[in-house]
Amino acid sequence: QGGSVFLDTYAGDDASSPPTGLVFIAITFLEDTILDASGGLVAEDQNQYANTEAAAHDESDGSETATQGSGGTAIQVDNTFPQGATIFGRWTEIDIGSSGMLIAYIG
Repeated sequence: QGGSVFLDTYAGDDASSPPTGLVFIAITFLEDTILDASGGLVAEDQNQYANTEAAAHDESDGSETATQGSGGTAIQVDNTFPQGATIFGRWTEIDIGSSGMLIAYIG
């Protein structure tokens, strides 16, 4: 674990990137949060981790592989992460959209 960062739209702290060579490995939402449409949640590998830039694991049903699942969609600007939710992955950028507060853990 390499520390954490607190982001809050009310304080104007709505975008962050981890230190060089590290990623955000978990995000806990402290209030209902909407991520920015572009750069809101940028995955280290957009095919493996849910993100706002592309649909991860979006193979068609029946076409799954050893590394790719099916049915995934990109996170949209109208998706709200509820207060208390924690998500796990590997992200290189987080940018809160119109509202929200979170703690992102670095690893």
